[in-house]
Amino acid sequence: MPEVDLTQIVKAYDIRGVVGEQLHADTVREIGAALARLVGGEGARTVAVGYDMRDSSPELAAAFAEGVTGQGLDVVDIGLASTDMLYYAAGTLDVPGAMFTASHNPAKYNGIKLCRAGATPIGQDTGLTAIREAVEQGVPDGPGGGTVSRRAMVEDYATYLRELVDLSEIRPLKVVVDAGNGMGGFTVPEVLGGLPLDVVPLYFELDGTFPNHEANPLDPANLVDLQKAVVAEGADLGLAFDGDADRCFVVDERGEPVSPSAITGLVATRELAKAPGATVIHNLITSRAVPELVAELGGKPVRTRVGHSFIKQTMAETGAVFGGEHSAHYYFKDFWKADSGMLAALHVLAALGEQPRPLSELMESYERYAASGEINSTVTDQAGRVAAVREAYAGAEFDELDGLTVSLPDGSWFNLRASNTEPLLRLNVEAADADAVAALRDAVLALVRA
Repeated sequence: MPEVDLTQIVKAYDIRGVVGEQLHADTVREIGAALARLVGGEGARTVAVGYDMRDSSPELAAAFAEGVTGQGLDVVDIGLASTDMLYYAAGTLDVPGAMFTASHNPAKYNGIKLCRAGATPIGQDTGLTAIREAVEQGVPDGPGGGTVSRRAMVEDYATYLRELVDLSEIRPLKVVVDAGNGMGGFTVPEVLGGLPLDVVPLYFELDGTFPNHEANPLDPANLVDLQKAVVAEGADLGLAFDGDADRCFVVDERGEPVSPSAITGLVATRELAKAPGATVIHNLITSRAVPELVAELGGKPVRTRVGHSFIKQTMAETGAVFGGEHSAHYYFKDFWKADSGMLAALHVLAALGEQPRPLSELMESYERYAASGEINSTVTDQAGRVAAVREAYAGAEFDELDGLTVSLPDGSWFNLRASNTEPLLRLNVEAADADAVAALRDAVLALVRA
């Protein structure tokens, strides 16, 4: 097996690296074997495997399956899939799963997202570290004898999602969808087909080289084509998916991006209508409009750290019906507490189509404040810069659930978090209006970048 530093590719939530340099078929085969020993020891006998459209994905998925079957467990190969489709397989088949994708990362990357049966995530503290250590020590040979069967699941997945959201009363809508040459080009036709929608496709061709733009809608540059197309087509809205289609970003009829916090508020409203008084999870960077709205509707807002493992753990502990993150990950109790951008998109389509107003007007009540979005600064002394910010804002309200959150008397706030993997500090600011955001942003950045 090639010499690989596994600490560089085993991340907090998944495994990810440059193919041919950090990630090899031999390494992946050993990871498959280690995963099989882990879940096999817990009683699992089968593992579901899916993969995205990257050139390297089929080979890596096949090597992983060899590792699993070599340990005597069976594999259900669901083939091309979005990440939430793999979660659907893990949930409905009640088996552990492995999804081969590097999500929004450039073409040279690939990776693996792992989960237990019922789509329960496997993260650093819940199995990934054990898998890394097993591979480093050398995974013992297994008894072999496992089999690989193939099962197409996209139709069942699409049917399941449409059963979760009532779309029977929506008016005809024109929607532009930018799949970014990612897995949305595979799942969107199945999920949205047959609905009263005029879908204008952008970049539906599956192409892991991403010839049109990166499949990362969090970067505003990658939304430009969608924004232009929505206006040119006179569409009611636009949807953009990332590479593995587990995140969905929304653009209104004017071509203006709708913040993921506002989408969280919209979906929370719909879920609370079905489950009055229920708990809704939001991470600490989500707009404060979200907990305000949830409380006003009689629900219970619960704040968590950033990251899907924290959201899913808190959902399990509280029985929450829904959770949303600023990064456009949306989690649903009735989807095994897993995230699904496609399910969030169906909620937006239903909410828009059930009433006559344009999306921009519909979203006004969910957009209460102005926000900066995440701003990264490269710094050599993360702790020192955070200490300088703390000193400058002495007397303000501090919160250290995740990084440093500073709340000011005028209602504005900011969060400063250190990256776990890079020499970066990440800043998010929210205030009453754009001018107040800009002033606070510039003041904090002057301290961070001094």
